[in-house]
Amino acid sequence: MKISEATISVLRNFSDINNNILFKPGKTIATMSTMKNIMAQADVNEEFNQEFGIYDLPEFLRAIDSFQKPVLSFNGSANLKIKDESSTLSARYAFADKSTLVTPSKTINMPDKSVTFTLKNSDYESVKKLYTNLSLPDIAFKGENGKIKLVALDKKNSNSNESTIEIGSCNMDFTAYIKAENMKIIPGEYDVAISKAKIAHFINKKVPVQYWIALEADSTF
Repeated sequence: MKISEATISVLRNFSDINNNILFKPGKTIATMSTMKNIMAQADVNEEFNQEFGIYDLPEFLRAIDSFQKPVLSFNGSANLKIKDESSTLSARYAFADKSTLVTPSKTINMPDKSVTFTLKNSDYESVKKLYTNLSLPDIAFKGENGKIKLVALDKKNSNSNESTIEIGSCNMDFTAYIKAENMKIIPGEYDVAISKAKIAHFINKKVPVQYWIALEADSTF
């Protein structure tokens, strides 16, 4: 099996969410943070024919990256072999016991979609640059007077630095807080749904990947 660059890119992103991953038979891969407040799922071109766990996904990706033309070979055992099409180089990589992994057990069904909008990559990246440079720990999707704004702030300090950009319209007032460190999404444009059950769903409009991110408890609707 050859792993495409698109799938490698998704796996790198997933490794930012959790070092563990459990591959299951099929063309869908998923991960969940150790705090269980972020879940991600992607559809990939490759079809995996057996279940196997990886304890250290960044290490696994580095192993694959060590080959010029890597090919993965499965034999139904507790490991896989990585071979190089361009040489005789090979490596055996051991699987992890899935009982040691933090993995999602099911897909989240959004209980409701109180607010929906499109989040443009340029808008989010502009605010991300500022919350990174200003060390702001929180972001808020805020609906007020018919407008939705994306705000970067420190919600525990009313006098902190703050960045705001208008991103859409709405018919209700709300404030949905997310820890900035939990916004581990692949760059791109997203369809976003926010639930009163305090969860946000991000669906990438070009790459078949989606995220469910928990809102902070003090979010209001």
